[in-house]
Amino acid sequence: MLFFIFATIMTTSEILHVKYKVGILWVLLFCCMPFVLAAKDIATPLRHKHTISDTIMQNMFRYAPFYAHIIDEYKADVYLKGHLQVHKQNALIRVVPSMFRLKKGVKNYLMESMSELHYTAPSIYDRKVTYVSSTFPNNRGQLTEMMDYLKVNLYSPSIMGDKLLSPLDKKSSKHYRYVLDSTAVVNGYNQFKIRIVPKFKSTQLVSGYIWVSDQVWTIREVCLEGYYDLIKFKTYIKMGDKGDEEFLPIRFDLNLRFKFLGNNLEMDYTGWTRYKEIILGNGKPLRSIHSKRKYDLTTSYNLSCDTSTMITDRKQFDAIRPIPLLPTEKNLYLAMDTVKQDSSVVKRRKKNLVFWGQIGDALISDYRINMNDIGSVKCSPLVNPLLIDYSHSRGISYKQVFKYNKLFVDDRWLRMTPQIGYNFTKKELYAKMDVSYLYSPRHNAQIDVNVGNGNRIYSSVVLDQLKNAPDSTFRFDDLQLDYFKDVYLNLFHNIEIVNGLRFYAGVSWHWRYMANKDALETLPSEGSTRLRSTYNSFAPRIRVEWTPGMHYYMNGKRKMNVGSNYPTFIVDYERGVKGVLGSDSEYERVEFDIEQSVRWGGIRSFTYHVGCGFFTNQKDLFFVDYQNFAGRNLPQGWNDDIGGSFKLLDHRWYNASDHYVRGNFTYESPFILLKPINRWLGMIQHERIYGGIVFLPHLNPYVEMGYGIGTHLFDVGVFVSTGKGSSSSVGFKFTFELFNK
Repeated sequence: MLFFIFATIMTTSEILHVKYKVGILWVLLFCCMPFVLAAKDIATPLRHKHTISDTIMQNMFRYAPFYAHIIDEYKADVYLKGHLQVHKQNALIRVVPSMFRLKKGVKNYLMESMSELHYTAPSIYDRKVTYVSSTFPNNRGQLTEMMDYLKVNLYSPSIMGDKLLSPLDKKSSKHYRYVLDSTAVVNGYNQFKIRIVPKFKSTQLVSGYIWVSDQVWTIREVCLEGYYDLIKFKTYIKMGDKGDEEFLPIRFDLNLRFKFLGNNLEMDYTGWTRYKEIILGNGKPLRSIHSKRKYDLTTSYNLSCDTSTMITDRKQFDAIRPIPLLPTEKNLYLAMDTVKQDSSVVKRRKKNLVFWGQIGDALISDYRINMNDIGSVKCSPLVNPLLIDYSHSRGISYKQVFKYNKLFVDDRWLRMTPQIGYNFTKKELYAKMDVSYLYSPRHNAQIDVNVGNGNRIYSSVVLDQLKNAPDSTFRFDDLQLDYFKDVYLNLFHNIEIVNGLRFYAGVSWHWRYMANKDALETLPSEGSTRLRSTYNSFAPRIRVEWTPGMHYYMNGKRKMNVGSNYPTFIVDYERGVKGVLGSDSEYERVEFDIEQSVRWGGIRSFTYHVGCGFFTNQKDLFFVDYQNFAGRNLPQGWNDDIGGSFKLLDHRWYNASDHYVRGNFTYESPFILLKPINRWLGMIQHERIYGGIVFLPHLNPYVEMGYGIGTHLFDVGVFVSTGKGSSSSVGFKFTFELFNK
């Protein structure tokens, strides 16, 4: 793969100046460094300091990788019963996205569900809810994502949706201590109760105990507890005791405790599983799925939930419930029936209270407006910290997003996404509208329309000033930057020609006009003749994206891509044409990119992005406006830019060169630097190392390194940068990530 990256970029670099070939080699070495470091980390010998017999644990570590892959597939019926008790509640509970809507004065709620669960190795879970019964005002909302607790493979390196490090993983065992608590004899087998104690406080580690059986070394019972995303959890799991169910859970009890800003909620879940079909494998990872080129995973996703067929009648639920209700639980249903009978009295409440309650929901939580056959509109909260961020180079910005969706009966799909945002530092308002119409779901063929105003930009006249300015004395503030406002309209058609190969074709219009027209009168006569107050451009554009080995499944008639183990290769070409619809700009833009996100051990990841771009045919004035190398003045989120971005680079540099070479990487792991002091910083969920390098005039090269942490409340990172001919700078980026993981 690295050879392919090198060959691709070296071929395109022939167009560039000779000195930028050296830059390309720097990019490759820079982005490959984390692979070498990670490989060294993987090869580090394990140093055990167990407080019980090494024989027991070594047997567990020896058999766990085999049992982790022994199940190829199963189908099961799953019954869930949850009892929610409200200990304390205030108005701030509404800021929790997707939280249950609670009634005033009601402290106890009950919910039940029956589901069909389909598992396919290596880690595909598909759940279809068939029956639901609840005392909640509606079925909307949840305390947490229950599927994470149903994704139970106790032998795998990570558990519960790849959020926690398994104590049965040999590599992760260096973070745990193991204590032999007691022994027992069951059905002629010795069983050992082993207590699990984390060596330091962390949201990625668990504590508790497991019962294991000797000779076969399988888990019989497990009790784990931990803390993740403001939720303290404790789960008890009992494994099957007959046939192939020995490797799967048949019963679990789960306690969740949620405390936030004076709110205190507790949920007790009981789960029961009946397996209808279990298919065993050979205990080896299913890497053969790639060698056999079996990319269609439709059979693993064929239980997509259809809410129109979900049964909510309680009498029907009574006939299939596998575990009887407790007397206290029956009383909750009786209390709900009594409230319904007295609903005629409740209806006399004032309408204005209902109205202001809806306004309150809109202010602090996501809300959806369903319009029968027309479609649905989803709006982000008007007061939403998730859409506010701060960075050293771009200041404070805010964004508001609306989404309109319409799904047609033949799986055709229409989406409209208006967005509006404001950058307080630059005092600029941004607005755009994205419209997508998927007319051929099987081939992912759709028509896209994008309209809005982009970042303010200066013309290529500035490039001449950059070329003549010496590195030692160069300052952007000394240049005459005549900014142009930008209004654009993009019209594209894209289609997935074959699996993983997507082709885009369309046109792009730009109407640019000078932000300060009075500045034109102050220019020298030779400058004013070249520079005008308005410019229009019309440019046909082609973009090709290829991801080898793309896995997918068919959801009805729609093809859903789910990822690949290979990188994505991108070529983007645009040519400005004069004389079409008033266009007065002629240019060519070409960009190449390679990007990929790789997961290691489920909980660690490495993301990289390597690319280059250049403008040719520079006979007339043009605007250096790259697609893959651009500054963003509105909140994008920490993971929106695959491979990372430059957090400290002045936005003026993105338009300062007719060619560039860049590389970025992000390495994320639960433990990098802070493990020695994690006793006091136990709420940190991830640590990240960032790196970036770009070759531009006067910044040849510009290097940026950073370190960040992620918690359930916010993400923060500290960055340092340096460039040839410029002093080093330090800055940081802060983004609210409350409940956004």
